[in-house]
Amino acid sequence: MIHTKTGSYRRILTFPAVQPCKSISVTTLLDSLIQLAGDILAFKEKHFSTNKRSFQKTIRQIQNLAIFLEEIRIRIKTPRRYFPHPAAVSSLSEIHVIFQKLKFLLEDSTRDGARIHMLMSSDQVSDHLRVLTLSISTSLSTFPVSSFDLPSEVNELIDLVVQQARKHVVRHDSDDKKVIASVDGVLALFESRVIPDPDEINRILDDVGIRTWGDCVKEINFLGEEIEAERLENNNKKKNNSNARVELLSGLIGFICYCRCVILRRIESDHHHHHHHHHRDDHVHDEELIRGLKAEDLLCPISLEIMTDPVVIETGHTYDRSSITKWFGSGNITCPKTGKILTSTELVDNVSVSHVIQKHCRANGVVLAINGRKRKSHGDVAPDSLAARGAGRLIARFLASELTNGGDEEAVYRALREIRVLTKTGSFNRSCLVEAGCVSPLLNLLTSEDSRVQESAMAGLLNLSKHVAGKSEIAGGEGVGLIVEILNGRAKTETRLYAASALFYLSSVEDYSLLIGENADAIPGLMKIVKGRDDEYGDSAKRTALLAVMGLLMQSENHWRVLAAGAVPALIDLLRDEETGGELAGDCLATLAKLAEYPDGTIGVIRRGGLKLAVKILSSSDVSTAVRQHCVALVLNLCLNAGSDVVGVLVKNSVVMGSLYTVISNGEYGGSKKASALIRMIHEYQERRTGSVEPSLQRGRFIHAW
Repeated sequence: MIHTKTGSYRRILTFPAVQPCKSISVTTLLDSLIQLAGDILAFKEKHFSTNKRSFQKTIRQIQNLAIFLEEIRIRIKTPRRYFPHPAAVSSLSEIHVIFQKLKFLLEDSTRDGARIHMLMSSDQVSDHLRVLTLSISTSLSTFPVSSFDLPSEVNELIDLVVQQARKHVVRHDSDDKKVIASVDGVLALFESRVIPDPDEINRILDDVGIRTWGDCVKEINFLGEEIEAERLENNNKKKNNSNARVELLSGLIGFICYCRCVILRRIESDHHHHHHHHHRDDHVHDEELIRGLKAEDLLCPISLEIMTDPVVIETGHTYDRSSITKWFGSGNITCPKTGKILTSTELVDNVSVSHVIQKHCRANGVVLAINGRKRKSHGDVAPDSLAARGAGRLIARFLASELTNGGDEEAVYRALREIRVLTKTGSFNRSCLVEAGCVSPLLNLLTSEDSRVQESAMAGLLNLSKHVAGKSEIAGGEGVGLIVEILNGRAKTETRLYAASALFYLSSVEDYSLLIGENADAIPGLMKIVKGRDDEYGDSAKRTALLAVMGLLMQSENHWRVLAAGAVPALIDLLRDEETGGELAGDCLATLAKLAEYPDGTIGVIRRGGLKLAVKILSSSDVSTAVRQHCVALVLNLCLNAGSDVVGVLVKNSVVMGSLYTVISNGEYGGSKKASALIRMIHEYQERRTGSVEPSLQRGRFIHAW
């Protein structure tokens, strides 16, 4: 998509020209035409990625035409009254439309990010240019030159322009054909997984004007947008998605990706700084990027990363498509934020959030998923062409080799940075990097004394820990131990948070969850972040660590380890802190509810004043639905384990019952069931006190609830 000054969008090689209104004055029309001619002439010094000679010839014609238009404007502005011939206005209006279209074509053919795309569209470009130059000659031939008192040299000039336009046959550029043949040859080699000649690739890049790593990023972003637009168009027209154009665009992404990783490895200092700070892998840096915007609107509540394909579910909450699809695929039929049981798992595109994210990422140079966002609903799939898949595997092999053999420190760091970028762009790239053997050298680099190497290696491992084979490679060796060392060591805060996130992803596999729990330093390391000072760890950092703790709590064997690490007092202290609110408060309550599923957890929560605090939160009118629901879950578990002592406390607080009915009336199904169970317990307790019903709750013998 091309973003116009008005903020609207147009597809490349589309020309939405506006016809001048019929009542336009000839002076206004000429002023506008001369302005447009000036805009067109400004392209003279720009680099054309296609049809170079034809464009330069056309610009020279416009230069002559501009002189003619200026002469007419001088004549019209003379003191004597002048009534232009109607045919003149008609002819000039036609030229105005042609100039607009020509300007669009010039913009497209010199556009940063669209260079390889325009080269491959060379024939289409020359066809458009041919039509426009012929249209200029047709419009001029109807212009009533004799009705204007023009100098003879200007009349001669207009005749010359008309003749030139008629003679100027725009042919398909033979140089373009050679370069296109070279690109096709490289794509064919990628399909066979054969390494192409770097000199050949450099010749292609020089011809189209792609010279830097940053240029490649722009090309990849643009091609990704084109694939997305193409898919959307195909869906609207009910066409088969696997068309040749999408396949070509996907292959070109593979080509540019290969160029970025293997050919153009040197990054200028400004690009280096810019991209080093923007290709972050966790929510802490994403939050820095979206300062001034609502963070929760752009980050997926599951992955805590900027969403590449935001979708809305039944509860109205927005998630990244791949994250929520995996959540449903794991057998969950609830909303992760509210816990509500869903009657439908239908996903609806959140177009407004998507536009905000795209705008933000474009402004900050953030690279999102490169293979297009409108993917099949079952999550990440491989690229749409054999060439792109082959290029992906060759890139992975090259990067693995750089990590293993690249003695040069800068070469290793460049490879790490590429891995970090690639692992954020879909499971196919992660799969290729795992297959190529990147996990082992990445783990080795965690012991590096260079903090940026250590950080990039940990960031890459975090992304690979989201992949099934990546989890196996990391946890199968010494990976868990090395990651826990990072978590507890002197690494940068960002690096330690990447380690916490990696443990969260690894904990989704039962065996690895147990392996992490058995490491004596793992859970205490996570709790150290949760307990940390606010000036050292913000809410998002604490949420990262808490999510990992909750992941480990899915295995009952880790329950006592979390209690032993002082989770209960730490979480209750956090909840008491007036600064803690929203999602962090919800996570604290969710973790406490999980711990209170067992008697020893319940004892810990009640002894630390957790029941009193939960009742206070439940009675509050200004807490979010999610916080209230987690609070209901905690109180229910306390009641189930501690018996009528806890229920008696609830009965004494008149506001609690109203809050429970509010949860039910909100229609949050998961919370409603728990709230209903609590209401039932309270009613039974009250009836039992009046002696009208047999006791159905055992009195808690082991603890005083208040």
